[in-house]
Amino acid sequence: MPAKGQDTLATSIYLAKLIGPVFAAIGLGMLVNSGTYHVMGNEFLQSYAMIYLSGLLALPVGLAILLAHNVWTRDWRVIITIVGYLATIGGVLRLVVPQFVAAVGTTVFAHSGVITGAAILVLALGAFLSFKGYSQ
Repeated sequence: MPAKGQDTLATSIYLAKLIGPVFAAIGLGMLVNSGTYHVMGNEFLQSYAMIYLSGLLALPVGLAILLAHNVWTRDWRVIITIVGYLATIGGVLRLVVPQFVAAVGTTVFAHSGVITGAAILVLALGAFLSFKGYSQ
């Protein structure tokens, strides 16, 4: 049986291999097709049903990450825990107050450059997690 730290590291690497490429693909898509992502974002925010459905998907994903990986360390692995908390909180908000999510999202989307800034952040995070996961 591996030591607790080794088991946690293996879980971190596994989740980095899973989350990293997904984030990288999303970030790249946002950069390459920012206009389309802007249209999709606006359409999404106009549908409480879509907001609710995304909450039904985000909440169990966030909880699964936290159940497997609630690790608070001073290294790269804490990013995975933060992603889990953000997905969980985002899922709860979408399920409980979809109208609030729509209002905040509409306000955020009104600023130009939001898609590009988010794309760069998500792509960089995805590349970093992919590197950490696949270089081990």
